Amino acid sequence: MARVMAIANQKGGVGKTTTSVNLAACLARLEKKVLVIDLDPQGNSTVALGVEKDQLNQSAYDLLMLEAKAAEVIQHLEQPNLDLIAANGDLTGAEVALLEHEKGPKHLRKALKSIRSNYDVILIDCPPTLNMLTLNALAASDGVLVPVQCEYFALEGLSALMDTVQTVQQGLNPNLQIDGLLRTMHDRRNNLANDVSNELVAHFGMKVLQTIIPRNIRLAEAPSYGESILDYDAGSTGAMAYLALANEIVRKLRI
Repeated sequence: MARVMAIANQKGGVGKTTTSVNLAACLARLEKKVLVIDLDPQGNSTVALGVEKDQLNQSAYDLLMLEAKAAEVIQHLEQPNLDLIAANGDLTGAEVALLEHEKGPKHLRKALKSIRSNYDVILIDCPPTLNMLTLNALAASDGVLVPVQCEYFALEGLSALMDTVQTVQQGLNPNLQIDGLLRTMHDRRNNLANDVSNELVAHFGMKVLQTIIPRNIRLAEAPSYGESILDYDAGSTGAMAYLALANEIVRKLRI
């Protein structure tokens, strides 16, 4: 049965999509069967995995509206063990429509029941806002992986997300856990980045993952080529960091 993990932070620009795509690619390289669900109307994970978001026949929209089964919207990618449920701007319409459904926040959980046994890990790339799409992801997930950029306002955005997770635990999904806080875009030469990193550990202890993702130009370049960092530059520091993260996740969660 798959571990379903929402990759979420209500603050934008912290590396959610970068983490979704590259963690998925690295887990697949470790021979784990992985599904990425792009739940952001911008469709950045879709593009970063080499799929044209404007040419989709079916997408996450159809899945959330329960108009198609999960197996019908899954795309099998070139990399072995890696599948995708793609997204585009249509998801904005789903967000509005789900508000009219009494069980709208639980649509994704219902839709994934039929395929959970087919995967080891399901990663959900969430939008950078608390909306019906994010609530669907959190309601459907076993855990949350939180990318945190080591900068001045990091803890402010993090506290808002923790409040959201607690609210979801109290209502929609009492079994939801924090799988880990991931420090991203870290520059060890920057005193502020090091201070924020230390503060995260002081506040959250063992919830902070050991792996730190460095600020790396190759990670920033890879999506424009529709490739994961493993395909774009497997020898880069970014690739090494995400491989380390994949191994840590496998050990920590016993996937």
